[in-house]
Amino acid sequence: MKSGDYKYIWQATDWPNWRFDLAALAGPMVEVSRAQGLLMGRLTDVGMALRDQASLAALTEDVVKTSEIEGEQLNVESVRSSIARRLGVDIGALAPVDRHVEGVVEMVLDATANCQVPVSRERLFGWHAALFPTGYSGLSRIKVGGWRDDTSGPMQVVSGPIGRQRVHFEAPPADRLEDETSRFLDWLNGTSNEPPLLKAGLGHLWFVTLHPFDDGNGRIARAIGDLLLARADGSPQRFYSLSAQIQRERNAYYDILERTQKNLPGANFRGSPEGGRHRDVPDNRSMDVTEWLAWFLDTLHRAVDQAQHTLDAVLTKARFWQRWATTPLNERQVKLLNKLLDGFEGKLTSSKWAAIAKCSPDTALRDINDLLMRGVLRKSNAGGRSTSYELNELPE
Repeated sequence: MKSGDYKYIWQATDWPNWRFDLAALAGPMVEVSRAQGLLMGRLTDVGMALRDQASLAALTEDVVKTSEIEGEQLNVESVRSSIARRLGVDIGALAPVDRHVEGVVEMVLDATANCQVPVSRERLFGWHAALFPTGYSGLSRIKVGGWRDDTSGPMQVVSGPIGRQRVHFEAPPADRLEDETSRFLDWLNGTSNEPPLLKAGLGHLWFVTLHPFDDGNGRIARAIGDLLLARADGSPQRFYSLSAQIQRERNAYYDILERTQKNLPGANFRGSPEGGRHRDVPDNRSMDVTEWLAWFLDTLHRAVDQAQHTLDAVLTKARFWQRWATTPLNERQVKLLNKLLDGFEGKLTSSKWAAIAKCSPDTALRDINDLLMRGVLRKSNAGGRSTSYELNELPE
């Protein structure tokens, strides 16, 4: 079978013998490693307590964003509370338990904290069951904790309204999954020749191409990528979120996946000979995943750079509470100040304060005036019909 005779990458005669241009990827790998080194250097200097806070922020973002990529919104406070409880990080009052949030958190933490533990079918089935505790995806009952069976037809990734849907990808038939997943897990748990960062990118791509579950394949593929990144870092503690960066570049993510998984000329590295076709393998051009790996490394680099901003926010928050540690504050004030420190969206007005703190408008105004008097808050210079408030800048 030649490259033009099949539609999807898993139909290639030499699937899954991945090809990539290591020379073209060497530079991006060095840049990612350099960015990781700079981040870890800063984290080494801040102490264990702040490292825990930075890890909590990264993991919270990871859990929230890996679900958001699939169009599912999780409650951020519930996610943060769930992770803090498991990590033993004190964040004050904890949000109520949400069993769906708990499942996603369990998967992400197991993938990273236990990154050196071999990945088995049973472990993947456990992750899948944790993602779908009710046995339903939305209103549809799905097969949980087991490979899909394709009783309703081939597994397809589609978009668009019913009747005019576009098929972006069709996964391998269910009767191939036992052999396919065995081969994947042997590679995942074994020693291979790929550099660790590239293995993370390949693991993500390989699993999402197999698409072995009725639902949740994207989230589990990203968890596998995180597991391999944790192995590459040599540390189970996470300080950056690749899922969050993928969510910021969601359209590009789906585009590069589709191009890579299909026999498309665009799914080859732009800088390689003959538009990405290596001269010695002209009949297997779609097994060349250099462009996917280049995108993966670039996105990972941006995720690590973004973590520097997250660390800045953690340090700012710590410095803020050190400054006001001896100031008597009530529970409502602490709650709203933390919301401002975590990046409050929009303008904080007295009416919003009352709504969030669940208090009367008069009580909200007394809380705010007390903080204005102490110099913790100031009135915003931004115009508007209602007076708004923001944190006062701390002296250097």
